[in-house]
Amino acid sequence: MIPLAIPQMSGNEERYLRECVETNFVSSVGPFVDRFEEMVAKASGADFAIATSSGTTGLHAALTAVGVGPGDLVILPSLTFIASANAIAHCGAEPWLFDITPESWSLDPQQLEQALTDKTERKEDGLYHKETGKRVAAMLPVYTLGLPADMDALAALGKKFDIPIVADSAAALGSEYNGRLSGVLGADLTVYSFNGNKTVTSGGGGAIVGSDKKLCDYVRHLTTTARVGADYDHDVVGFNYRMTNIQAAVGCAQMEQLDAFVEAKRAIAERYNDELTGRDGIDAFPAPQWAKGAHWYSGVTIASDICDVANVRKFLRGKEIDARPFWKPVHLQAPFKVAPKESTEVSDDLWETILILPCSTSLSKQDQTSVIEALRLCLDNLESEL
Repeated sequence: MIPLAIPQMSGNEERYLRECVETNFVSSVGPFVDRFEEMVAKASGADFAIATSSGTTGLHAALTAVGVGPGDLVILPSLTFIASANAIAHCGAEPWLFDITPESWSLDPQQLEQALTDKTERKEDGLYHKETGKRVAAMLPVYTLGLPADMDALAALGKKFDIPIVADSAAALGSEYNGRLSGVLGADLTVYSFNGNKTVTSGGGGAIVGSDKKLCDYVRHLTTTARVGADYDHDVVGFNYRMTNIQAAVGCAQMEQLDAFVEAKRAIAERYNDELTGRDGIDAFPAPQWAKGAHWYSGVTIASDICDVANVRKFLRGKEIDARPFWKPVHLQAPFKVAPKESTEVSDDLWETILILPCSTSLSKQDQTSVIEALRLCLDNLESEL
């Protein structure tokens, strides 16, 4: 089986893990945690980074830090992995779901501005959603596929309506937006994931980055059980969301290879685009001029009038090629079916047309050729049946 997206352990992972065992630094305190945070901060462009146990716990802590609490609403694109919505729910809040743009597959600034203008009102203690009476506490744009959202427009709306921004940049480390790195695009805090299928991984884990020292200090405080001093004193409800030194050791070895891994991802995406998108109904993933994506996942979209993408996945798996669907929108997920929602026409038309193809950083040219030839054969067979 040619796998979809697996880690490439080709650097110092084993040596660093051995060092953890030999020095007995295996828990949440250790030199690799500090080094990992420094590396992530530098790669993101931000001044500070706080390592966490996962991307989801990072989102939860970041949202809590900017003031999201029970009964609030958080602006969220519906086309996202459910962890984004779960993190909002962990705060006791609820997502306010929006559509995406076809150009970026991320939060639509025009739709958002219209909704904020027409459907909210300013009160003494914040911005409120008229229909539900809930406070709009934050915005959570998602950098889909490692491609930054249109953050100049979204940051301007955040400033205009006084809404804090936490960016779900799970897979976007190594990307750029108008020449700026992904951790300095106007969000108050930006969160990355280092899950096993990400371009660089720590096996599991996440990181929160930002450049406001006071806010980042508070995030660190929250994620370390809100402990005050050396004794067992705690001033607020905190979280045990720390990354272990073992995870960070793997993460450091992976971060040393970030540039090479991102370039490999981009080359894989470029080849799929060049060799698969010249036929009717087959389109590339978005590539707006204002962004240089990290290309976490690669693939194509196949128009619904061409075929059912589920049948294409079945065909490819029969050829020992792992191919997957993409995220089912949040408004179609059972826990969030009654969440406030704007029109999601683009998301609804798009999500079932997406075909994710093998894109591991270690994918060989021969294996990618096999994927391309198998998909072409499948599409040729489908055309002959029409």
